[in-house]
Amino acid sequence: MIDPSLMSDLLSPFWVSIKLASVTTLCLLLFATPVAYWLAKPSRKQGISRLKVLLMGIIAMPLVLPPTVIGFYLLLLFSPNMGIGKWLNDYHIASLIFTFEGLVIGSIIYSLPFYIQPVYAQFLRIPQSVMEMAHLLEPSPLRRFMRVALPQVRVGIVLGALISFAHTIGEFGVVLMIGGSISGETKVVSIAIYEQVEALNYEAAHMMSGILIIVGVVMVALIASVSRMNQRSID
Repeated sequence: MIDPSLMSDLLSPFWVSIKLASVTTLCLLLFATPVAYWLAKPSRKQGISRLKVLLMGIIAMPLVLPPTVIGFYLLLLFSPNMGIGKWLNDYHIASLIFTFEGLVIGSIIYSLPFYIQPVYAQFLRIPQSVMEMAHLLEPSPLRRFMRVALPQVRVGIVLGALISFAHTIGEFGVVLMIGGSISGETKVVSIAIYEQVEALNYEAAHMMSGILIIVGVVMVALIASVSRMNQRSID
């Protein structure tokens, strides 16, 4: 039987994971959606087209690289001796290593392709004639994006948000490398389960894993439902 006094310690990683997934998904909604729109727009200049292909390849790297590789290079980048970490240290700004903010940055990078791909695919499905007509009627690129493009890709945005949220909930390698295991700050549920198994506390590990399984089933059901809606809209 789990000591009730330890219950809050066991539930704390779930709160950190949910908070991390929510912040990461919100950041992707705000910043990755315009990127997907730009990538999907036809480019008349060959140089810009090649740049988009290169950028798509870089965005897709988390799909093929082990999470620990991404976490390792982020750890180096955030370290006080090089990259962003050195710049922060020179200006006496707090380090990103072993902080929730560092976890958010790592999660955004790691979850970026899972959000970009469905949204990008939806932008590609917008008929070119619709965008050409919008260009004639609305001179402002921002208004064309907000009033014409976004309403037609809302299913893709919802799908990308659900996938990114679910993916972030289950992160392990990246958050372990750059976040460590600070209770209430960077200890997410996947790391907490790993620590419980290492301590041979299988009862706590079973309970936490069971909750994750239930969350996973709900997320998969939602993603499948939205995917069916998307398919029906295409048909």
